[in-house]
Amino acid sequence: MFKILKRNIMKMFRELLVYHHSSLEYRAKILTLMISANGDMCECEKQKLKEIAHSIYGDDQERAELLIDTVNEYHTKIVTDNGLDFEHLIQLVERETREVPRFTAKIDMELLMKLHECMDLPEDILFQQRIIEFLQGLKDEYGMV
Repeated sequence: MFKILKRNIMKMFRELLVYHHSSLEYRAKILTLMISANGDMCECEKQKLKEIAHSIYGDDQERAELLIDTVNEYHTKIVTDNGLDFEHLIQLVERETREVPRFTAKIDMELLMKLHECMDLPEDILFQQRIIEFLQGLKDEYGMV
């Protein structure tokens, strides 16, 4: 019970309570781009997201779970058309990358390709490939030398 309450408080006030919340949210936006490419979040993507979050944050279970929750929150906003759509998310990622070039280090193509493995339909595969190319372009253009 206490764990659930603590998790909900962290989600609601992550901007105040979470160390480097902007970095975590940037990662969540990138992962959401990949997951929301086909509109659904299948079991494969849920499992890969969990693996990715735990590989990024290793020992910090709470931070990994917060990343998963944040991705789910963004995905739900896109799917339910609740103040965020896919194009707006792309614009947010591009703007944040331009404003904070060090965020390009958070774009890990190897991890993103794990989510790409979950795609079945050719049009979904192609669309997600375009997202990967877009993110690679951001990384190339704004990446710190």
